[in-house]
Amino acid sequence: MSSMAVATAPTPSATLDGATDLRWRLSAGLLSLVVGSALLAAKYVAYQLTGSTAILSDAMESIVNVVAAIFALGGLVFAGRPADRNHPYGHGKIEFFSAAFEGGLIAFAAVMIIYQAAISFLHGVDVRALDLGVAITFGAGMINLALGAFLVRTGQRHNSLTLVADGQHVISDFWTSVGVVTGLLLVRLTGVTWLDPVVAAIVGINLAWTGLRLVRHAAGGLLDEEDTALLHKLLGALNASVVPGIIRIHNLRAIRSGRFSHIDAHLVVPEFWSVERAHDAADAFERQVIAAGDIEGEIVFHTDPCRRFYCARCDIADCPIRVEPFRGRPALTVEEIVQPDLPLMAAARQ
Repeated sequence: MSSMAVATAPTPSATLDGATDLRWRLSAGLLSLVVGSALLAAKYVAYQLTGSTAILSDAMESIVNVVAAIFALGGLVFAGRPADRNHPYGHGKIEFFSAAFEGGLIAFAAVMIIYQAAISFLHGVDVRALDLGVAITFGAGMINLALGAFLVRTGQRHNSLTLVADGQHVISDFWTSVGVVTGLLLVRLTGVTWLDPVVAAIVGINLAWTGLRLVRHAAGGLLDEEDTALLHKLLGALNASVVPGIIRIHNLRAIRSGRFSHIDAHLVVPEFWSVERAHDAADAFERQVIAAGDIEGEIVFHTDPCRRFYCARCDIADCPIRVEPFRGRPALTVEEIVQPDLPLMAAARQ
């Protein structure tokens, strides 16, 4: 006996929540673009006033912010489209492309900053009007800190990797501004102008590391790397929802695509159950897991007969085919739920 069961379609309230999420994500993306453009203009003015290579490096990162915000906004619009014939799992993975693109832009900006810093260090730099330049850069940095924190919180609350990546980049821009301000204050106090390109080079190296980390994270999502946080969330929901007849769960696979999670797993059920009874039990279990885990997406359960391997863990009192008494039902673990069939059957015999 074997059957497949798929989670039911989203309820109207779930659809409404999804529309609200999309509005929040788009509003946050638009805010990032507008604020980033304004801060770019302010930093360019500061560079024109001071001639500082360090401030130029900060302004170059802001150019990346603006370009990335435009790309992120387009990605958010595309990711919000529902699943269709050509994209049966939805369009959410565009957010990983967006994050990878942003990481690549950051790394490119880092290379250009380091190159410009080397040129300035070799040929010298004439900095001026440092007080005003420091004030503008520090003010822009504080605005970036507030914007970045808002984007990260909004992205986490509404399950948007694009917004989280954009927020982390904007926060890194704040630390860039802090480094630039610190370097310019040292130049102001000591009169040693070569400190300006040195600070710019340090900013570039830090940006390169940020960009590479972002690309690595996005590549993991595109390659369906194991999502540890999602697995532990599912584990809690499964343990909270298990009922008599759902003997064990294994061979679970889960991926995230934007806001949506796509999950499939095998349920071990009594072999004497009819296909209809197993299907109905799996349907009910799906609804319980989705509710317990507050999951937005779909779950597909495949039912496997117990084949009398799991009697010691099966708590069905009136089982007519039991070959050994029930000894206890241990809580599920991540290691168990991701295991394929054969290792679990071997473990059940022990």
